[in-house]
Amino acid sequence: MNRVPILCLAFVLTLTTVAGSSNKKEAATATALVAQSAANAETMRTQGEERFRANCGRCHAAPQKFPPRAMATVLRHMRVRATLTDEDMRLVLFYLTQ
Repeated sequence: MNRVPILCLAFVLTLTTVAGSSNKKEAATATALVAQSAANAETMRTQGEERFRANCGRCHAAPQKFPPRAMATVLRHMRVRATLTDEDMRLVLFYLTQ
């Protein structure tokens, strides 16, 4: 699942909240949520890279960035050979498409 639209939505919500809010506490909370989402995305990317190296890197170098749909197809075909779990697939896909 691609997290970029969720991050964009969180950013837009933050801007809307900050622009329309006179309450500094609400604006700080919204900004903190965006920072947390960005931190989660970075954590997922890092974990995806680790799992790619552990499972795929034995045979493959990291490919150029491809569209998520193409990478998902490749991962489905390689899943059995690399014994990837659903979580592995999700994180590796996030890494390869970011």
